[in-house]
Amino acid sequence: MSAAEGPLVVGVDTSTQSTKALVVDAATGQVVASGQAPHTVTTGGGRESDPRQWWDALCEALRQCGDAAHEAAAISVGGQQHGLVTLDERGEPVRPALLWNDVRSAPQAHRLVEELGGPKVWAERTGSVPGASFTASKWAWLAEHEPEAARATRAVRLPHDYLTERLTGQAVTDRGDVSGTGWWASGTERYDEDTLAHLGLDPALLPRVVRPGEVAGTVRDGHGLPFSKGTLVASGTGDNAAAALGLGLLPGTPVLSLGTSGTVYAVSRHRPADPTGTVAGFADARGDWLPLACTLNCTLAVDRVAALLGLDREAVAPGGSVTLLPFLDGERTPNLPNASGLLHGLRHDTTAGQLLQAAYDGAVHSLLGALDLVLDEDADRDSPLLLIGGGARGHAWQQTVRRLSGRPVQLPMAKELVALGAAAQAAGLLTGEDPAAIARRWNTAAGPVLEPVSRDEETLARIGGVLSDAAPLLERGTEDR
Repeated sequence: MSAAEGPLVVGVDTSTQSTKALVVDAATGQVVASGQAPHTVTTGGGRESDPRQWWDALCEALRQCGDAAHEAAAISVGGQQHGLVTLDERGEPVRPALLWNDVRSAPQAHRLVEELGGPKVWAERTGSVPGASFTASKWAWLAEHEPEAARATRAVRLPHDYLTERLTGQAVTDRGDVSGTGWWASGTERYDEDTLAHLGLDPALLPRVVRPGEVAGTVRDGHGLPFSKGTLVASGTGDNAAAALGLGLLPGTPVLSLGTSGTVYAVSRHRPADPTGTVAGFADARGDWLPLACTLNCTLAVDRVAALLGLDREAVAPGGSVTLLPFLDGERTPNLPNASGLLHGLRHDTTAGQLLQAAYDGAVHSLLGALDLVLDEDADRDSPLLLIGGGARGHAWQQTVRRLSGRPVQLPMAKELVALGAAAQAAGLLTGEDPAAIARRWNTAAGPVLEPVSRDEETLARIGGVLSDAAPLLERGTEDR
């Protein structure tokens, strides 16, 4: 046996690029074992992954955890949001999953909004105005472009649902992840019959939405997984809701997450409904709400610019007046699904380091522009901005957020917050506690605070001006010229 003070639990983060598993002491939050395995994503016109790779990666990550995983009493899966997983009658994928950053469904998203009452009606009904990232838009794209695949589909799942069902045999999801589909009504907290009928999607194909704190099932026999019979499985949730649990967020505390995508969010007691579509009115995993704005281009886009310049990602330089909008995958905030990257203001004396800094500035500008819309009237707008995700460890990211926000920036020392949040959810099954309270007991948000500096209004205004002037070009996209 391990030397843990309490029972052990497993938290899983199945993200765009890999699956991670942590074995955590439920009493202290200490990580006693971990594992990670990659999966692949297609490039080109779409972003797709084979869900079976996620399962294989989960099995490998758990294998790396060794004996500690066998001692675990509960497990929960946090996963990338919005992905469309279509399964046949045998539970096998009909086709690769369409991921959150696949923006081919932008025309379908636009039509759905117009055909079902417009942005205000959508925001009031579902909490969000669907864009190309949303699962409903992806189903509409599939039905239009691959009708045979749609007809062959006998079950529709989100990425974390798929793994939970492989673990338990139960078709379940949670309110946090399902709130990003576009077919769940936040006002009634039920599947929206009108939306599903318009999509031609039979509600019998969808998983049951379990309540916060409800056991989703137990681990099935026969998978060769390192779990004892009867190991409890929580509902799991989407990655941002899991990270909110992992931080033990209280209402009003702002979070900026730097990963493949960038997000800003805060827990709120008020159901959000932004008709502009900038803020997604997601539910959280506890019973509150998680208003959130998301960008498609964050760390990967900036790293790509660094690679093109032949620079280390930290090799930024101050000065210059160049603006770089790193919309390499189209963009969600602002809503420019057909956009590509744009460079403006290049001069003979512009250095490579200044170009790289401009990429950081462009990525952070998009996130900070949505922050005021995410925070409600109860938020403390002077409190430190919690900076998390892979990019939060980078000095250039830290200083860019600090300079462009003008706020104090706190750097939680805990790593793998999505997996930690899933672990807290699993621990809650055993103790009956609120998972966020468990994470606060684990002190996951503790970390140094960078003092505020004067906000760089000149750079913000310059980027905003270029974005406004270039909007017609960015909206048109490269394929239309």
